Amino acid sequence: MKVMKRYLTALMMLVAFSMGMQAQENQSYILHTIEKGQTLYSISSMYHVSIDEITALNPGSENTIVEGRKLKIPRKQQNTSEGTFHTIASGETLYRLSVNYKVSVKSIMDANPGLTANNFKAGQVIRIPATSEASDAPVQEAAAAAPTPKQIPDAVQSNCREMHRVEKGETVYSIARKFGVTEEDIYTANPELKRDAKKLKKGKFICIPYPPKKEEPKQEIPTDKELFKQKEQTPAKKINTIKAAVILPFLNNKGEKTSETERMVEYYQGFLLAIDSLKRTGTSVELFTYNSGEDVAQLNELLAKSEMKNMDIIFGPLYTSQIQPLGDFAQANGIRLVVPFTSRDNTVYNNAAVYQINTPQSYFYSEVYEHFTRQFPRANVIFLQSQGNDKDEFIKGLKEELQRKSIPMTTLSESAADEDMKGAMRNDRDNFFIPTSGDKATLIKTLPQLTMVARDSLLTTKVHLFGYPEWQTYTNDYLSTFFELDTYFYTSFYTNNLLKEPQNFIKKFQRWYGKDPEERYPSYSMLGFDTGFYFLKGLALYGSAFDDNLKNMRFTPIQTDFKLERVNNWGGFINKKVFFVHLSNEFQLSKLDFD
Repeated sequence: MKVMKRYLTALMMLVAFSMGMQAQENQSYILHTIEKGQTLYSISSMYHVSIDEITALNPGSENTIVEGRKLKIPRKQQNTSEGTFHTIASGETLYRLSVNYKVSVKSIMDANPGLTANNFKAGQVIRIPATSEASDAPVQEAAAAAPTPKQIPDAVQSNCREMHRVEKGETVYSIARKFGVTEEDIYTANPELKRDAKKLKKGKFICIPYPPKKEEPKQEIPTDKELFKQKEQTPAKKINTIKAAVILPFLNNKGEKTSETERMVEYYQGFLLAIDSLKRTGTSVELFTYNSGEDVAQLNELLAKSEMKNMDIIFGPLYTSQIQPLGDFAQANGIRLVVPFTSRDNTVYNNAAVYQINTPQSYFYSEVYEHFTRQFPRANVIFLQSQGNDKDEFIKGLKEELQRKSIPMTTLSESAADEDMKGAMRNDRDNFFIPTSGDKATLIKTLPQLTMVARDSLLTTKVHLFGYPEWQTYTNDYLSTFFELDTYFYTSFYTNNLLKEPQNFIKKFQRWYGKDPEERYPSYSMLGFDTGFYFLKGLALYGSAFDDNLKNMRFTPIQTDFKLERVNNWGGFINKKVFFVHLSNEFQLSKLDFD
């Protein structure tokens, strides 16, 4: 009875283990852990499902989602060419996943370039490629299986290879040598033989056993650490001459110049200055330049050119309709694609080849919230409600973050009386006034009164003004007021023409093109220089290992800096660089940079 109980217990444990390993495959959803900056839109883009399908499984998520919480993502019936997604369970290994899904470890790694030994852990979602995508045979493992029903036993086989008739003078020793077995093998197969007998009786039949089977060496199951170490030890491919393509609409479909095409020309002019600077440091670049036009048809004609598949990197396009086909082409041919302009395309969420420079709004805002609360933990925030609604999303998210961090806040009308503004301030904290709109009309209404309040409170309280990237376009108009109010504004691009690098850039631009760069924020010529210099220098330094060395890049931007991070394990990179510009009440202008 005890034996039967032990058998049933072992069987139940084995079945439970098998069911646990296959549970996700049978579930109608996977579990996604919400990360900073993600929205329902970005999450739905990652998994090719609609927002409605997500909210149907997660009631209340249509109102808000919170970093660190889990969302159920419906598992669609994927066909063989699409693969599927998998949430890593506790105790799962990369090797075991390769066995369960019948794909190679290399295929899983290739499908998830962001996967490392450090982030392969429970809760992470990875893409499992379809079996047809496997680049080598799946790893096999001798896994235990549940007992099968009893079957009719095979016929009993003799342990004797043959029966040998003893000849005159033969001994156990001589027979053992003759048949390639040991004396002990013969004694074991013939227990009736006396071990002390010197000779064997002529004519006696003895059993000659089969030679003992050599034990097969046990297959050692590689650990995750060993598998990732093999990947990390793959030597980087050096690029001696970088082949770079710029694909932008320099003319519209009618062959005409427009304000948009002129901005693209200016971007290209700055890009050429970057290449010239790089050549002076020994970096070799072969540049290909194409007019993309405005539609996909013209882009496809460019991609059909024989040289396109040999590019190392492509910069462009401008129009969102062209990003998906260009991204597909880049990924299929192992080419990096730098998208300098739009922040509203979702290709980056599923394409590892894409580097999106203009940060999507939700990621951008989440970085600002984090930097604000870390930089000013002793803040007292006073929102000045204006009639404009251009910053509603930013203000909503900031209020939620302030509440989570227990930072006090108050909301007043932009036309509130002086005494109400003074009453909202605190002597024991830094008081930050934040208008709820970034337009110039709001500043015109707010600054005079806020300046008077700050002057009256100067001896007893600390007053600051906090605002938006577009304020740098108003700096010349309100410079003295911004200084007096100890103003901060957040941005992802900024240049100070009093600094050495921008001055040198402008002088060189004037020499090359006989004119000044256009006064735009951001400056397209400076954007062209920064993107060109950063990526081309990175490829020159690190070659194919560029992605693994992003944290090692040392770069002094003219205007746009970079903090590139993958959006998920199988997608591309977005630029999360944010900094605060500070115009202090000591009349100093500085940039607060964050790692």
